Amino acid sequence: MSQSVPPAAQALPARLVGTLGAGALDVVAALGRFGAFLADAVVHVFIPPFKVRQLVERIHFIGFRSLTIVLLTGAFTGMVLGLQVFLTLSRFGSEAFLGPAVALALIRELGPVLCALIVTGRAGSALTAEIGIMRISEQIDALRVMALNPVRYLVVPPVVAGLLTFPLMTGIFDVVGIFGGYLVGVELLGMSAGTYFGEMQSFVDMTDIMTGFWKALSFGVIVTWVCTYKGFRCGHGAEGVARATTQAVVLSSVLILVWDYFLGTVLP
Repeated sequence: MSQSVPPAAQALPARLVGTLGAGALDVVAALGRFGAFLADAVVHVFIPPFKVRQLVERIHFIGFRSLTIVLLTGAFTGMVLGLQVFLTLSRFGSEAFLGPAVALALIRELGPVLCALIVTGRAGSALTAEIGIMRISEQIDALRVMALNPVRYLVVPPVVAGLLTFPLMTGIFDVVGIFGGYLVGVELLGMSAGTYFGEMQSFVDMTDIMTGFWKALSFGVIVTWVCTYKGFRCGHGAEGVARATTQAVVLSSVLILVWDYFLGTVLP
């Protein structure tokens, strides 16, 4: 004789499906708003009048003000990399490959990724906080009241500045890091300078440089996109700005690493 199922137990699977469906719809809606925000910015990039003064200010804010920390971290990244790679290669008697190992690691992976993470922490967080404060103080609403598009003033300049400054700063990071590896391998550990740079010239080609360039370019878009979006949609009060800033840094960092993996599987 079969037992009847209680009504509450019958409704449980339906409630579970409903909860999962609502959560999935929320995620899709959030992704749609996220994508529409970037699409709106891209459209306004090509619509005059162009905000040259705001663009120069953002290049100075994102690029020039981050230069000191990029130089510092690039030098010590190259020095650490040079020391560890030299110790590893010396076990196999292959110290001559120190130059190409340091250069390829910096140009293809470490340079774009570390540079993007550093700029996210220094400039991206400040960008989110600045726009978030404008949001909670209703300055963005004031722009709309004056018939001025806030995306054109507050989003387009940072995104274009990210496109211009990230590849440049990554190149500086790579060069400084290579000379950091030179300092450890040649000046401290006694390796020949000709071997260090000669082998590097043999193994590093334009494909490796372009791989790092495309990564830096895409990271510039990701960081400025996420940070401006979070600033635009921050909550109320100081707590909302603080939460948006934290979310911008965390989400940018995660997307940088995830996107780096996918680019690494596609690019040669």
